[in-house]
Amino acid sequence: MRTPLAAAFCLCVGFASSLLPAHAAFRAGIAVRIVTPEPLLPVSGGVGPSNPVKEKRGEITVRAMVVEQDGTRIAFVSTDFLGFPSVLGDRVRAKVKGVPADHILIGATHTHSAPDAYCFPDGKGGTSGDLAYLGTVVDKAAAAIDEAVAKLQPATFRSATGDARGQIAYNYYAPELYDPRVNVLQAVGADGKPLATLVNYAVHPEVLGSDAGICSPDLVGPLYDRIAEAGGGIGIFMNSAQGGMVTADNRLKGGGEARTWEECRRIGRLLADESLRIVHDAPVQAEPKVRIASRQVKFPVGSPLLLAIMRSSPLGYPADASGTVSTRIALVSLGTAQILTIPGEALPNIGFYLKRKMRGGQNCLFGLTNDAFGYILTEVDWQSFKRYDYVSRTCLGEKTGEILIEEALKLIAENPPATP
Repeated sequence: MRTPLAAAFCLCVGFASSLLPAHAAFRAGIAVRIVTPEPLLPVSGGVGPSNPVKEKRGEITVRAMVVEQDGTRIAFVSTDFLGFPSVLGDRVRAKVKGVPADHILIGATHTHSAPDAYCFPDGKGGTSGDLAYLGTVVDKAAAAIDEAVAKLQPATFRSATGDARGQIAYNYYAPELYDPRVNVLQAVGADGKPLATLVNYAVHPEVLGSDAGICSPDLVGPLYDRIAEAGGGIGIFMNSAQGGMVTADNRLKGGGEARTWEECRRIGRLLADESLRIVHDAPVQAEPKVRIASRQVKFPVGSPLLLAIMRSSPLGYPADASGTVSTRIALVSLGTAQILTIPGEALPNIGFYLKRKMRGGQNCLFGLTNDAFGYILTEVDWQSFKRYDYVSRTCLGEKTGEILIEEALKLIAENPPATP
């Protein structure tokens, strides 16, 4: 027979249990910080001195999208730079309290019209990087993540993959050897309106180029403007396997290229419209599971050029005495989507292969994420053609692609995708 005390105890436990959900609901938040330098700084399009600028078109930004479910919180951060090395990323992570450091994935859009974040040699015994400016970027990136955490709210999720139609990208080395697929991840608020739309696509945002005298996010700026204008919430772009040489298709019918802000707007707005079209009818995932796993990977640096840059940079790249660098690759499950990070610019064949081996409904590659080590080639491609001379010189070494593939496949095999 139950005593009055026991009955009261059971009642209290039952009431307390009713206040705790069986699992925490999915939440999402996003925030933006403008980091356009004032006054304007020279911009970088690759290894070597930066180029002076006279004007800006659009704003250089850092964007943070945070997702959370059942105690797991992940931040996806996009920065409008050629690359954002881990030495800067780690400074951002050290300033953030609301997200575990290894759950903060920081990528670069790869615009060729923003200040140098690598601190390349300037050819005069100094560097093209502005350390004070980069310190400001680090602070604002951390602030964006903190704000996104503060804005976390109940949401649902949609994800989809489809071919982006129209003249957006092509492979400069071999026009048809590129991936036309765009992955779209969208967080939708309780009111049914999108909070954030993440676009994952392989393209060099270099319509303007670093010698145009313009500071700009290039086509990514108009992409963001169009997503907001069309009701997609705040946009965030994560590049993919765009190496060797998947670039914006700004070719003119009569020959030559359109290197204008109007062309940036055409391509960026088209990619935004295609992304929103692809995700529009995707099924709603009310309780998407969120999981993340990662592993530390070591790469030998066989490139004299990259090793010299690392050792001379005032950023303090952590290359050891033997010339080996270490970085972290991550695998995320977000509902039906699976995301693999790549610490550089993987060639399209590597991208296709890894996507084929991944196990999500939508397989995303976040290139230039968590590090920015230059081009990533397989052993059989490295120095194979004259056309590959530049990408081989700016690749860590002959084994880079093989090491990435081997370590990525282990990560994929050890971590099955979460169910929605």
